[in-house]
Amino acid sequence: MINKPQANEYPDYTANYVGKVDTNDVLELLASLQESTWKLFNAMSEEQASLPYAPGKWTLKETLGHIIDTERVFAYRALVFSRNNVPQPGFDQDVYINNTDFNSRTIADLANEYKAVREATLYLYHSFSEEQLLRQGTASGYAITVRAIVYITAGHELHHLDILKTYGF
Repeated sequence: MINKPQANEYPDYTANYVGKVDTNDVLELLASLQESTWKLFNAMSEEQASLPYAPGKWTLKETLGHIIDTERVFAYRALVFSRNNVPQPGFDQDVYINNTDFNSRTIADLANEYKAVREATLYLYHSFSEEQLLRQGTASGYAITVRAIVYITAGHELHHLDILKTYGF
């Protein structure tokens, strides 16, 4: 079990993500999401996955690609901060999306990549000691603990799944 981080362990702009996690068993939540999110995207047709979830928004492939990219960034930050306190630069999601072509890939390929990334993330997050979870680093100029990153990883995905549910997915 990883206890929920205190408000002083993460930047205010990530409070929404932390707040979406309503369990102390965040690792079990991440494992559960691994299967349910994979099933959601893997069941989509290529045509459906290539369309934006709403006018002017990312395609469903881009949304999943964003979830994958962001999880990699979060896991890397957690790794770095668990080992020492080397400040990490910001992460501009639009730069990442604009410099890839998720839409040229199949949705099955992206769904499988998501599942593999989550598997690696779970191994990493399970490996952290209580001491490592409480270590703090700086990302995008803000102080954050490793355990907060674990919660933000889950909350970020829940945020995007909530958006997709709003649009009927």
